[in-house]
Amino acid sequence: MFKKKSDPLVVAEHFVQQYFPHCLGAILAGSVVRGEGTSTSDLDIVIFDEHILTSYRESLYLEGWPIEVFAHSLSSYKHFFELDCERAKPSLPKMVAEGVVLKGQGVLSPIKEEARVLLSNGPREWSKETITMKRYFLTDVLDDFIGCTNTQEELFVVHSLFDLASEFVLRTNRQWTGTSKWGYRALKQFDESFAIKFTEAFDAYYKHREKEKIVEIVDEMLQPYGGRLFEGFSLGKPTSDDH
Repeated sequence: MFKKKSDPLVVAEHFVQQYFPHCLGAILAGSVVRGEGTSTSDLDIVIFDEHILTSYRESLYLEGWPIEVFAHSLSSYKHFFELDCERAKPSLPKMVAEGVVLKGQGVLSPIKEEARVLLSNGPREWSKETITMKRYFLTDVLDDFIGCTNTQEELFVVHSLFDLASEFVLRTNRQWTGTSKWGYRALKQFDESFAIKFTEAFDAYYKHREKEKIVEIVDEMLQPYGGRLFEGFSLGKPTSDDH
């Protein structure tokens, strides 16, 4: 029988007092804050401390809780905001915007607002060139999936297809993406009915090796951008303007 854990907010406050007593600000984020915690959830704690010279991440335990620490100065976090937004996976901005302030409300208010603005603006729009390239690679993997007859290879192909397809539908609609459980959450936040349809299509493959629903849904998402792309695609080839 598992021992009942202490209150996460209390443990987070103890952690800050013990490890970062002089920090300017601290935020508790993650699933426990959203009311979605499970038996394996950890505490995500973002620290802002001017004595920190280089941003870092560290994992440890306190009072039965696994804790993930994200330590930043009042300037270094900006670089990670930019990196997260560039890759369209706003991990740190989301933690800061949604998290509960443990210390330094006055210091953190403008930073939380900065994070909220970044999230509401969404990721940078894909260029036409990027969409064309993504169409080509998605088509390539889809063709591999359709023609594959090796079960073991097919499992790897469908995994790539899942990632490419979910990224394509989210980014072409200027939505944030995510990995692991955040991938589904991003789809659900964008369009819950589509998220269900998308996951059901892949579930049918994993349970019954049915490919039709996946092919259909990928073709549907490609159709507004010209459908599958093979002939005429070029990457890196010099044009007449280059001479």
